[in-house]
Amino acid sequence: MAKPILFSGIQPTGRLHIGNYLGALKNFVELQNSGKYDCYFCIVDLHSLTGDFNPKEKSAQILDLAADFLAAGLDPKRSVIFQQSQVPAHSELTWILNTITPMGELERMTQFKDKSGRQRENVNVGLFDYPVLMATDILLYGTRIVPVGDDQLQHLELTRTLARKFNTRFGQTFTEPKALLTKTPRVMSLKDPTKKMSKSVPEGCLFLDDGPDDIGSKIARAVTDSGSEIEYDPERKPGLSNLLEIYAAFGGYGPEEAAGRFAGKNYSDFKRTLAELIADHFAGFRAAKKALLAKPATLVKTLDAGSKEASKIAEAKMTEIKEKVGLVV
Repeated sequence: MAKPILFSGIQPTGRLHIGNYLGALKNFVELQNSGKYDCYFCIVDLHSLTGDFNPKEKSAQILDLAADFLAAGLDPKRSVIFQQSQVPAHSELTWILNTITPMGELERMTQFKDKSGRQRENVNVGLFDYPVLMATDILLYGTRIVPVGDDQLQHLELTRTLARKFNTRFGQTFTEPKALLTKTPRVMSLKDPTKKMSKSVPEGCLFLDDGPDDIGSKIARAVTDSGSEIEYDPERKPGLSNLLEIYAAFGGYGPEEAAGRFAGKNYSDFKRTLAELIADHFAGFRAAKKALLAKPATLVKTLDAGSKEASKIAEAKMTEIKEKVGLVV
């Protein structure tokens, strides 16, 4: 019996931080290694064009993310690892799905409202149409399982809606995917624990390839709270609680248990231990990524091979779709 197909992707928009790792990449590796799924992991570079970007940096960002995938443990022998823009079917199917997508469905997307509010100088059609391209990413491969956090459920429901709508009008073509809800720790900025960790504020970010010295200095400067007692209290001590949640995520504890391990210790003791824990956790990753980036041709070869494999599936599905909508003469 064939394994269910699982699809997910990450945008190449700069260095990944620990929030990206705990929320997505770590989970990708665990899902791959579970042996339960046929996994497709995509570098969604077309999606990344909807925000502000420097064309001179984009190709380097794509290879950097490919190195992150491999260094973290994704294996091209066990998963299809590919580049979205190398599979033309993604753009082609998006146009066809656009013709059955009601404007009202896209207008109510909360992520469009949030992102357009943050990039007021660049509210482009691609940003508005982002959920349709995401639906294409999923539907092209007969995906049954999509690992998502709560913030992506609205987009996935639109994907299911478009699959049903297409199937009703043109005949059974698409599988309706189901969400695999993932517990995604909400990692907050080291500079401002009221805001999510973001690469746009690098001093508040712990990047996966930060060295031990950078990790130590960033955590040493991380915002904590008044008082000296180490306790988990997100309302009263948001800064310290954020650090305890990070410690818990990497140490395999609950945050309250993490706090208990430092009873009687001071903030500096805790911060030093946390920095060592994170630096040690990513020591192998850093070495592997450095070696991978030293051989960019190998990364290109890996993406090319994965994209060719993905294209075979996508092109076969596009032939079926074109026949269903009457484009084959």
